[in-house]
Amino acid sequence: MPCWGPLSPPRERGWGCMGSFPKEGVQEPQRPSPPNPAAFLAMPGEGPPSGAIPGWACEGPGAGGKNRRVCHAAARLEMGSLWEEFNRLGTEMIVTKAGRRMFPTFQVKLSGLDPSADYVLLMDFVPLDDKRYRYAFHSSSWLVAGRADPAAPGRVHFHPDSPAKGAQWMRQIVSFDKLKLTNNLLDDNGHIILNSMHRYQPRFHVVLVDPRRDSERFAHENFKSFSFPETQFMAVTAYQNHRITQLKIASNPFAKGFRDGEPEPW
Repeated sequence: MPCWGPLSPPRERGWGCMGSFPKEGVQEPQRPSPPNPAAFLAMPGEGPPSGAIPGWACEGPGAGGKNRRVCHAAARLEMGSLWEEFNRLGTEMIVTKAGRRMFPTFQVKLSGLDPSADYVLLMDFVPLDDKRYRYAFHSSSWLVAGRADPAAPGRVHFHPDSPAKGAQWMRQIVSFDKLKLTNNLLDDNGHIILNSMHRYQPRFHVVLVDPRRDSERFAHENFKSFSFPETQFMAVTAYQNHRITQLKIASNPFAKGFRDGEPEPW
């Protein structure tokens, strides 16, 4: 059954119904090559559609005409209530020269994958707008401070277990706990580079490892992307909202020694 979004008929998108699939007996490569990150960095940087259900991802533009092995993929955000709590306050994520892990950690539970197919999972981060911000302490709010700084080099973060079978991905919660954020434009550690005082939307991508020799022709069919509105955040070099600091200390299991007013460890 074709997997076309109700608002994205394939003919309008310029995509055919379904690409041809390998015949029986075609042997998959032993070490599938990861997808080209350019396919994701070139995607529209729009935020998720309004009216999204918290905890469930929204498909990005161009969700129609997908390979049958990815079109049924679904992702549920873990720790959704904690993300919502941070989102109500205005989530902030620390970026440092050395790189800092995210908290809450981005974790998802996957379903709808082909158990026997290979998939690569990855993330990227897109600006939510073209503005730079500053925090007004007297009003405890973020204000526009001007136009955005030049975009940082676009990068993606591959989950270290990639590639793996759909059965493995669906068996357990997928955690991106190794991902780090940096503001170092010259970073050579593979961290995600972001501009401080800019707003970002994390995006999650499920990519089918296509065994066909001409798989590049079908690259647009072989991935599905998800965005969770409650994971949007402001990149900062130091927490601006003291309530964010308090919530991170209270909810981060690795911050037990910092709950008496000492500086946060992230």
